[in-house]
Amino acid sequence: MDLLEQALSGQCHEASALAKLYDYDLFVLAKEAHAIRTQMHQDKVFFNTNRHINPSNICTDSCKFCAFSASRKNPNPYEMTQAQILEQISDSYARGIKEVHVVSAHNPHYSYAWYFELFKAIKAEFKDLHLKAMTAAEVHFLSTKFNKPYQEVLEDMLDAGVDSMPGGGAEIFDEKVRKHICAGKVSSTRWLEIHQYWHSLGKMSNATMLFGHVESRENRLDHMLRLKHAQSPQDKVEAKAGGFNAFIPLLYQKDNNFLKVEKSPSAVEILKTIAIARIVLPNIPHIKAYWATLGLNLALVAQEFGADDLDGTIEVEMIQSAGGAKSKKGVGKEDLIYQIKDARFQAIERDSLYNQIQAW
Repeated sequence: MDLLEQALSGQCHEASALAKLYDYDLFVLAKEAHAIRTQMHQDKVFFNTNRHINPSNICTDSCKFCAFSASRKNPNPYEMTQAQILEQISDSYARGIKEVHVVSAHNPHYSYAWYFELFKAIKAEFKDLHLKAMTAAEVHFLSTKFNKPYQEVLEDMLDAGVDSMPGGGAEIFDEKVRKHICAGKVSSTRWLEIHQYWHSLGKMSNATMLFGHVESRENRLDHMLRLKHAQSPQDKVEAKAGGFNAFIPLLYQKDNNFLKVEKSPSAVEILKTIAIARIVLPNIPHIKAYWATLGLNLALVAQEFGADDLDGTIEVEMIQSAGGAKSKKGVGKEDLIYQIKDARFQAIERDSLYNQIQAW
């Protein structure tokens, strides 16, 4: 049995071996990944109508890959008040958003209570809005800064009305790479523990992987395998009662940061990564080709290579665009639908848990 057959049947569990999937022809991988994607989701491409809000860019961490935080490469520090955040959400809510995605820097000035007051205020004013908030890195930051177990932070999030967690802060799980690119950030083990505890509370989350910087292909496969093993049982995931909704390979943006990576991965390398993810992660329902890092055109092409989701309209995108991505102003819903249909897929507006709202 060759390596690809072993991967498809789940019989290969070694990152070093699975990394050799990159040696296969792109279209051989595409054929298998697209078959899995079609079996799971037919010709659907999912998106949601969402708004990203980043309350502050003042951060105690100094991750080398980051162009968003108010380091000396981005000397424009800001902190939003709760009133400003609610006003921004109100504007977007009037335009029909279904989700608000609140992710911030590790700001040393906000109190512990500030976060939970904000979440309660959002849920009080916009009762039917899905609140996706707090990466595992932020949870760990609050846990260490305020000397609270991470379990307590997650329970406080639940009590404050947080509906699901984004997948940020995962970067690459290999600790040697983490030490180089984001020393001091949440460890890979703790990141997984935080998500698994959140899942045990009956809630869903996403998982990301930052690739295209100094990591190896083996590092990527190790990352995927750890997520595969951390996923909840299938019945729980299908019932949306706790687990990972989606895996999101985030393409590293090389501008305005301290990593000094000269070349971005080729389109072939990116598409192979997405196809391999679909093959290796049969227990994670969705693979998201996040258009804010890939660009909309390549994200649409990726739907033929195992991905089934693009993310959403976003409206305002600050983190990837700070690193050079052309995503700052989001994308219009009508344009997104047109582009999906033009690629000969069915455009599906979803809610944050992948329940179908409308099809085009």
